[in-house]
Amino acid sequence: MGMSYETDVVAWANEQAALLRAGKFSALDIEHIADEIEDVGKSEQRELTSRMAVLLALLLRWQCQPEGRGANWQTALRVQREAIDRRLNWTPSLRSMLHDNDWIYDIWSDAVVKAIEETDLSVFPEACPWSMQQALDPEFLPD
Repeated sequence: MGMSYETDVVAWANEQAALLRAGKFSALDIEHIADEIEDVGKSEQRELTSRMAVLLALLLRWQCQPEGRGANWQTALRVQREAIDRRLNWTPSLRSMLHDNDWIYDIWSDAVVKAIEETDLSVFPEACPWSMQQALDPEFLPD
């Protein structure tokens, strides 16, 4: 084997791709290839989780700080929703996360922390008051 996974992962990945294309399967670093494939999925999950937490924090701020409502917040909500929609369209298997109560609890906790950091408020609902379908609806704005 040529390039070490631990030494330079990019060079290693290029080498592994070349070996695959050349049909040199016995020379492949199978264990690290499997790890990298799994990491792609985890990266997609982290991206969705992060964007959903930001969206929920924005919705919380919209609800709790009506004096701050304006075009900038609406733009931020639209941008997050569009990014999430693209992510879900590119990776439809992530949609199942939108129905996972443990995941929703985790992203809600992250959203509350973000909202606390961005406001002078410290009391928020213990559980997310909106369904994920509502949160993703481009027309939804909490009162």
